[in-house]
Amino acid sequence: MPLLSPAINLDPNPAKGGGGITVVDGTALESQEGPSGTAADLEEKHQSSQISVYTVRSGDTLSDIAEMFGVSVGTIAGANDIQGRVIHPGQQLIILPITGLQHTVVKGETLASIVKKYNGDLTETANYNELATNVDLTVGQIIIIPNGETTPVPVKSTTASGGSSKSSAAPTAKLHDAGGPNLGTYYVWPVSGGVRTQGLHGYNGIDIGASQGTAIFAAAEGVVIIAKNNGGWNGGYGNYIVIQHPNGTQTLYAHATTLKVSVGDSVAQGQTIASIGRTGEATGFHLHFEVRGAKNPF
Repeated sequence: MPLLSPAINLDPNPAKGGGGITVVDGTALESQEGPSGTAADLEEKHQSSQISVYTVRSGDTLSDIAEMFGVSVGTIAGANDIQGRVIHPGQQLIILPITGLQHTVVKGETLASIVKKYNGDLTETANYNELATNVDLTVGQIIIIPNGETTPVPVKSTTASGGSSKSSAAPTAKLHDAGGPNLGTYYVWPVSGGVRTQGLHGYNGIDIGASQGTAIFAAAEGVVIIAKNNGGWNGGYGNYIVIQHPNGTQTLYAHATTLKVSVGDSVAQGQTIASIGRTGEATGFHLHFEVRGAKNPF
């Protein structure tokens, strides 16, 4: 499972080259080789097995950013609900570590129909998700389609507006990881009285059903590195949070209706961070909860 450590650029006049420790709202976060300057300044791609957060600069284009991270323009557009033709300096983009799309299964779908919808490859998708090609899918199950794309939106960023062209690049790291520490006793249950409604799916992920507005708790102490509260699609997650924990793992909390924390906040184990909703691709009120960077803790 990929960790979701950020690679965020906030200094308006950074030194060109690699980044070190990033400070967000007064909290130091350990970054990867955080790209600095504009996308055009980098001679080599920023390759990673982790989801990154990139801050758009004047002159950036989606094609430049996509090439830098080794993913497609469509992957970035889909993960960030980009509908128009313009991105703006200062806008933060979530960058998936692989070219492709994430899809949440709905009633009546098969793996073959999903792959066809996104112009993917059935065998590659089955292998990537560790499934048989004729598997019976479960409603709510998350499927990653490597190289799957809807029609990408050409986007350009200048100081005001502009245009760009589609770009694609080869996929890199997988989203599954059999390694990592077995940390089943490290976390607390994130919903008081919640009922587990679906077994393990996605990347060490489960669904926990509860009534609308029920509190969602931080499963362990840590720092919030992603907090999407825009009511958008966000890859099917809707409003969601990712927390980086001191032991190197991360937890993700999706489909929330209201977030009570922001990027850079330090949270305690058991602290209320959001409330149950059904934003994104969700058929009922529940929490989609993932643990990344560890063996199956469930």
